[in-house]
Amino acid sequence: MTFGWSPYPGAYRAPENLPRVEPGRVVGLGALCDLQASATDDVNSQSFLVSEFATLEDGRRVLLHAERGYSIAARSTGAPGNGAIPLHETREDVTRCVLNTVLPDDDGCGEAHPWAWLAELARARGLEVTAEDLKNLPYEVALTDEVTRWLAST
Repeated sequence: MTFGWSPYPGAYRAPENLPRVEPGRVVGLGALCDLQASATDDVNSQSFLVSEFATLEDGRRVLLHAERGYSIAARSTGAPGNGAIPLHETREDVTRCVLNTVLPDDDGCGEAHPWAWLAELARARGLEVTAEDLKNLPYEVALTDEVTRWLAST
């Protein structure tokens, strides 16, 4: 039995349905973490959506992909009452999980981050950038307001 994250089929191809953008100089990369809507109000688990973007010199963020995510859950072992153990996550916990989520799934890919794939995605959006260019850029993890509010409530 295999556990863990697996990519959506075809996720590693440059998206054909995202429009090309007005060209600009890429000055950074990042990941955006958002809450995934839940059908229940389960305080024992939360799912997150993770996308990656390129930051341009003029401040625009250009979406590169948005097919990843992760979930966290608390165990009910030893919980009093109904077994509900609310999650207690920090900004640092979420940042660490986001960074793990955007790493290559295959240890044999040879890269610490999928620079060549991200460069391919950027070029598909109309940005002229190489994997070597991307390796030298700053990388940020951004949390949506919804994630920030959720963290304040845990």
